[in-house]
Amino acid sequence: MEYRKLGLTDLNVSELCLGSMQFGWTADEQLSFRILDAAFAAGINFIDTADIYSIWVEGNPGGVSETIIGRWLKKSAIPRDRIVIATKVRGRMGSGPHDEGLSRPHIIGAVEGSLRRLGVETIDLYQSHWYDENAPIEETLAAFDDLVSQGKVRYFGCSNYPAWRLTEAIWVSRLHHLREYTCLQPHYNLVHRAEFERELAEVCRAYGLGVIPYSPLAGGFLTGKYRPENTAESARLRSARRHFNERNWKLLDQLALIGSDKGDYSTSQIALAWLLSNPLISAPIIGPRTLEQLNDNLGAVGLQLTSEEKKTLDEATQWQS
Repeated sequence: MEYRKLGLTDLNVSELCLGSMQFGWTADEQLSFRILDAAFAAGINFIDTADIYSIWVEGNPGGVSETIIGRWLKKSAIPRDRIVIATKVRGRMGSGPHDEGLSRPHIIGAVEGSLRRLGVETIDLYQSHWYDENAPIEETLAAFDDLVSQGKVRYFGCSNYPAWRLTEAIWVSRLHHLREYTCLQPHYNLVHRAEFERELAEVCRAYGLGVIPYSPLAGGFLTGKYRPENTAESARLRSARRHFNERNWKLLDQLALIGSDKGDYSTSQIALAWLLSNPLISAPIIGPRTLEQLNDNLGAVGLQLTSEEKKTLDEATQWQS
């Protein structure tokens, strides 16, 4: 496992980050523990979650993923400095007037809930889950800055931010002498490139932000389990279905061919290797809901694409500006 600096921070993170949206949803607590154990044993030291995971599931009040991770940390007794914990704030976690958004009251209240559920004194990376058009960016950044000063958060980042909002945030931080966003969590994969590459990539490069893409396998589409003749129901089918088109079916064939030519690599491993070949990417966030899926994802570690293989995939998925 390779370890990389997360942007300009002093956090050394594994080249794969373990996402946890599936914990308490498609993976129960005991299976989640086994996935966490296996991931850590394989060298993954970076775990990403969010306070709202997975509130959209019937009977799930939110906070379940954080709670499972907190119980695992306590059970495993792994030294705290060997794990990098990232979580997110923004979504609704109650019915009160300050139970949603990126206002100061919500951030200050939400971080206490996350700290309690995770069972930690400090969150390594605290992220705005998506931007809040109703909260002044100065208020959001000042709240995060205070949390760092208080020792409750080490660094803060953002997810799902458009380039203009991310740039504005950095400039506002500098204008008001506040700490800055250090990391971006974008939606980025082989079949969803334009959103990140059009403008966000250059912003991250210019300001030295770490980049931790979510949905690196396009909701399961890039695993190859969906084919024109097989679109079986699954928890992620709705997310994957948007990619069902002739160009992407051909892409799956290309991924399978490259994997076969290189030895015996799966389509998902080649798709992850494509992301890892980009020096701007810190760590794709994988979301295995079984040990078999985790082991498959781990097969991308150390996998190098040739320049010709990368060019083939780049051209097969290029987008028009």
